[in-house]
Amino acid sequence: MKFPCRIDKFVSHINELPRSKVKILIKKGAVAINGEVTKKSDTQIHADDLIEVSGKHLKYLGKRYFMLNKPQGYICANHDELHPTVFDLLNEPNLKNFHVAGRLDIDTTGLVLITNDGDWSHQITSPKKEKFKTYLVETKEIITEDCLEKLRQGVALHNEKQHTRPALAQAIDKYALRLSICEGKYHQVKRMLAAVGNHVVELHREKISDIILDPNLAMGEYRHLTQQEVDIINAK
Repeated sequence: MKFPCRIDKFVSHINELPRSKVKILIKKGAVAINGEVTKKSDTQIHADDLIEVSGKHLKYLGKRYFMLNKPQGYICANHDELHPTVFDLLNEPNLKNFHVAGRLDIDTTGLVLITNDGDWSHQITSPKKEKFKTYLVETKEIITEDCLEKLRQGVALHNEKQHTRPALAQAIDKYALRLSICEGKYHQVKRMLAAVGNHVVELHREKISDIILDPNLAMGEYRHLTQQEVDIINAK
């Protein structure tokens, strides 16, 4: 939210109410700015103003950033009629303007970043910014050196005109590798492994840029990012 802004927009945003209902509250004298009742919906306010609705103080929480350890069975969307979403795991106020910075498939686990800072998330999702996402990949077939080299060079995906960008690929054992990519195409890791004649059995994201999934977070748990973690994305 940018300041100065209209009082009706601010109250609507914080209370997650339709603007029409907020305007009715304002006309009834239920809204005060710095202790003074206002009945004008277009009154401009600033970030440091004290806003009250029916005697209750409203606080603008600003830009927020969360790290979530995503379980299987959850989708990276704000709402869905068929499946639970990652937002169902967050016990936080005012999440309607939040989004996932780099989605995961429903059966993929691991690091998900959630924020209301669009510029920050663009740094993560834009391939031009080269923010690598690192995955632990378990496969059906043995990982060969030829497979790794093809992934490192970039592979042709079905129905894609261009090859994938060069990836970082390292074998962990016969049936597992660590793969880092800076793109976010639909089912990209699964399609990349299919392109080299293999099949993904399990997929887990460990890291985005230099933000590492907190090992203390159990599946379904989350925490705020530290300022240092937030700055990692802006610094590169």
